[in-house]
Amino acid sequence: MKKNVKTKKTKFLSHNVEYFSSGKTLDALMNSKFAEGDEPFFKSRENAIEFLDVMLEHKFFHRARKVPVYPEGKLKANEKEIVKEDKPDKTKSDSDNVNTQSASEDVPKSKDKRKRKIRLDMHSEQVFVDGSEAYVWIYDPIPIHYWIFGLILLLGAILICLFPLWPPFLRKGVYYLSVLAAGFLVFILALVVIRFIVFIIVYLASLSKLHFWIFPNLTEDVGFLASFWPLYEAKYENEAQTEKKMKRKKKDKESDNEDDIPDIIPLEPETIENIKEHDDSMILRKRESDNKKSSESSHSESESEASRSSTGKDFEIVDPNDV
Repeated sequence: MKKNVKTKKTKFLSHNVEYFSSGKTLDALMNSKFAEGDEPFFKSRENAIEFLDVMLEHKFFHRARKVPVYPEGKLKANEKEIVKEDKPDKTKSDSDNVNTQSASEDVPKSKDKRKRKIRLDMHSEQVFVDGSEAYVWIYDPIPIHYWIFGLILLLGAILICLFPLWPPFLRKGVYYLSVLAAGFLVFILALVVIRFIVFIIVYLASLSKLHFWIFPNLTEDVGFLASFWPLYEAKYENEAQTEKKMKRKKKDKESDNEDDIPDIIPLEPETIENIKEHDDSMILRKRESDNKKSSESSHSESESEASRSSTGKDFEIVDPNDV
């Protein structure tokens, strides 16, 4: 089913996924060998739906909801075309206007169908339904060649561990290969140093006008063979070009410095006086509020002390006759 049913690629929750249509999947199953013969596995379309519903329960795929995505610019352009084409022409008759309007409506619709993109979202009802519903594949089997490469790596690791048991000629061959690999690495490092020394000598001798590199792609992120080609590269720069580069660097530095300096707005003396008066009034208000709070707290303390009895206790036993 995964191989024979056609799938499409789209995004689902910021992931690239493959999805298939339920109707086309049922058609493929009913036309397959499982629906043929005297005792077919799928006797009817309902049996195939039940089987796919069981697969959905076992998390082979899940149901998704299609959400069309329209770019804003293209929608506006289509709307403008519709408005322009829907305007009636005075020279033509009413029947001609109706025909042109219907034709103009069909054109943008066909364009929208061709250019429409679909984004998927999770569906609340996870049930297999016949129709044009979208179902996203979760089942992703590991290809066979992955298992083959893993087996080769495992056997190679075992052979390396059994190196002391190798025959003498194989051990000598591995030794010579390791020496060649180390020599190649030393050669590459020496080549990098030599090309840099040659560049400095040519650069100073030409008064910073000639840029000469041996193997210019040697330290670039390219393939093995591409790093040794071309053999050399030479660039000659005039005084005008060097001056332009220096000016660009100066402009970039100046722009960076301007961005770092904050904008300072000068204040008038009247605004400064207003700010001072506002600060003074705020300080006075704060002092008054503090004084009020202190007076209220002292008054409450005096009342609590007066309410206490002379015995120094918070309550006193009184006879009912005295009351």
